[in-house]
Amino acid sequence: MIPGLLGKKIGMTQIFAADGTRVPVTVLKVGPCTVQAVKIAEKDGYNAVQMGFDDTKEKSLNKPQREYLKAKKLKPKRFVGEMRYTEAPDVKVGDELTNKIFQEGDFVDVTGVSKGKGFQGGVKRHKWAGGPESHGSMSHRAPGSIGSSSYPSRVFKGLRMAGHMGNATSTAQNLEVVLVDAENDTIAVKGAVPGANGKYVTVRYALKKPVAPRKAEEAAEAEAAESEKKE
Repeated sequence: MIPGLLGKKIGMTQIFAADGTRVPVTVLKVGPCTVQAVKIAEKDGYNAVQMGFDDTKEKSLNKPQREYLKAKKLKPKRFVGEMRYTEAPDVKVGDELTNKIFQEGDFVDVTGVSKGKGFQGGVKRHKWAGGPESHGSMSHRAPGSIGSSSYPSRVFKGLRMAGHMGNATSTAQNLEVVLVDAENDTIAVKGAVPGANGKYVTVRYALKKPVAPRKAEEAAEAEAAESEKKE
């Protein structure tokens, strides 16, 4: 079973449910992803599938990568990542994985790199309440005391202070898939996703939701059955 895919954030929009409720969604281009390598526990120590997303030019890769892809007769990809499997993967090198593995009602975890905010103070970075705003106050957004007096006479590690904010790997959990567009290889998930538009993301089935992933074959059969009904 395929646990997830690589993709790209397109942007946010809104859709309307059957009862007229407005639902804010994020549109993600998910797949097609090409399987570049299959790893099994007996040989590599763990089960995983290495996949690539978004075509690029050969000159963008180093020589070992180019030679490996030529040997496998694969196209170069801009975004490459691995998906862990609990069991031995049931795919092979060269297979294309599409968004058909997802269906409306599934819950996914989306991992991306959050927007960089630069150097920020504690009020913005850590949501501090701030000091009094009344006349006479000398501490509005200052951090205040950061350590003890005579003992231990030092600042504890990990103390929340001003510093670099954003530009870090972040995961939005338990996002509901509200729309699957197989023709355009996109899905729409309810809510926001970390990162700017056009940035790469990883979409996996949610770990905290009991939704069993479907096999690609089952998804294809379901789609074929629906098309036959329409005809």
